[in-house]
Amino acid sequence: MRLDDSLPAVREWKLSDIEASECPVRDVLDRVGDKWSVLIVSYLSEGPQRFSALAREVPDISKRMLTETLRNLERDGLLIRTVFPTKPPSVTYELTPVGHELMTVLIPLIRWADTRHSTIRTAREAYDDAQDVVPVKVAYAGAA
Repeated sequence: MRLDDSLPAVREWKLSDIEASECPVRDVLDRVGDKWSVLIVSYLSEGPQRFSALAREVPDISKRMLTETLRNLERDGLLIRTVFPTKPPSVTYELTPVGHELMTVLIPLIRWADTRHSTIRTAREAYDDAQDVVPVKVAYAGAA
């Protein structure tokens, strides 16, 4: 699909009279665009995973945030949580068909990000240098 082919659909979406809080694009992109969901979905695309395996794959995520992200992905129908009746109980997470469908959309984005990462970092550095960025001290109540 060429970009020009998708422009009428984008224009139609932008011109629709949808209340911002009801916008399906914002609603879905809020989940997909958060810090952890894409990483977790990409790891689950390789097959069912246990919580501890996901925590090892994303070492900088807290257990609380991993739990919250998994719950949100389950709530959105992107993954299934399966509890096995063992002692202690064993839990696995795996993508639903909708989660796998999302992964097919994410693969080009992941490839693009990987390919363009150095270009973007260079642009950031050039921008910051041009702005002569100086950390701003923020005063707050109770500060000495």
